Amino acid sequence: MKRTHALAAFSAALVVAGVSGCTAAGGDDGTDGPVTISIMETKQTNIDAINKVIPGFEAEMAKQGKDIKVDLIADQLTDEQFKTKMTQQLVAGQAPDVLDIGENMAIAWSAAGYLTPLDEYLEKWDGWSHYYPAVKEAITRQDGHVYNLPSGAGVQNFFFRKDVLEEVGVETSQPETWDELIDRLVQVKEATGDTPIVIPAGTAWGGGTWNEGFQPLLGGTDTEYYDRDSATWNLQSPGWLAVFELYDELVSKGLMPVEDLQNPNPWESTKYVKFPAGDIQVAAQGTWGWRFDWGPEGATPIEGLDEKVSTWQYPALAAGDQPYGWSSTGGGYAIPEKSEKKEAAMEFIKYLSSGKPLAEQLTASGAASARDDLDDVAPYSEEPHLLQAGKDLADSVYVVTGDGADQIAQAVSTATEKILSGEADGRQAYESFVKDATDLLGPSLVKQ
Repeated sequence: MKRTHALAAFSAALVVAGVSGCTAAGGDDGTDGPVTISIMETKQTNIDAINKVIPGFEAEMAKQGKDIKVDLIADQLTDEQFKTKMTQQLVAGQAPDVLDIGENMAIAWSAAGYLTPLDEYLEKWDGWSHYYPAVKEAITRQDGHVYNLPSGAGVQNFFFRKDVLEEVGVETSQPETWDELIDRLVQVKEATGDTPIVIPAGTAWGGGTWNEGFQPLLGGTDTEYYDRDSATWNLQSPGWLAVFELYDELVSKGLMPVEDLQNPNPWESTKYVKFPAGDIQVAAQGTWGWRFDWGPEGATPIEGLDEKVSTWQYPALAAGDQPYGWSSTGGGYAIPEKSEKKEAAMEFIKYLSSGKPLAEQLTASGAASARDDLDDVAPYSEEPHLLQAGKDLADSVYVVTGDGADQIAQAVSTATEKILSGEADGRQAYESFVKDATDLLGPSLVKQ
């Protein structure tokens, strides 16, 4: 199989707009105004980031003779609550004028006709030429259109506690194969008594089991598990079984923190408690971990982070393949098809996706730039981990998928949960996955 190497779009901040049309002060689809668009934020980091850029956007529009205002609405929602609320509003024609949505939402909502194609706007914008070609490929849907503009990108790797491994005498160089990595994990377990590696798994981790756990591993199986030409999922691809069997091996050898993974919010006890304490030594993680999770202002700062923590690329499950980084993905900025303020919405998207406003968002969220012209823009230019991630993106793996990703995520979560609970081994979990995924996807999305 020929893998698709791409710079995937990682959503740097969950920025979503409020109800379209409800706050308009007049005007129409044009940008002469006056027009008001509302921004709803669900996380404090995003509230702070958008609060910071709104005055600059409004001032820039005024210089151009455009009267566009922005209201910020803070609404504490989980991702699932947000998805449910926005789906209802999209159907009713009451959705926000600007959305910053995850990849699965972008895929599903563009396929359903809820999002407007951005091609015409992007072709007229000089900023579009600065996006990496692979990014453009990654966000082009099956119908040939672009529906979402990525705000950033990120590479997922294995972060590991270099200090702990060195202390117990375990090799810290890049493992070339999974056998080599598992041998090291066994050594760590024997020396410490810990369960040394966490990879998202099970139902409690939600969509992250697929996006941050299973799919990055699947990307190293050298198989075509999604067929873009027919827009179908190949459930018979041998890569699925290989990954389920890997999960089974890690669990059966006592290398995964099963109890933690089965508890609510499993990322808290694993990534926010045990990894910082050195009691979990390897964690599947993206570039955002340097800031959001373990940086000085992160969820659980690790003092001396750069000295204690380093990264490995994923060993490939396909024999003979080289280790790789997985491009983490996100949807980015989109505009509902039924929005009456598309021009104004696009002005705001362009502003958020350029120069200092973008640099500040990427730095706040720990994402690498999807553009080639940000390395010299502060504060992004002052983040060596993000600059390195941008370089790493060129060699990372990304497999473009399509409609049905939510259903695949659900089936993967359920099947890996059976491995965690001891109800199934790797093959049994795979067979259960195929049945569930087939039922959830329906015949039109399953490759025959």
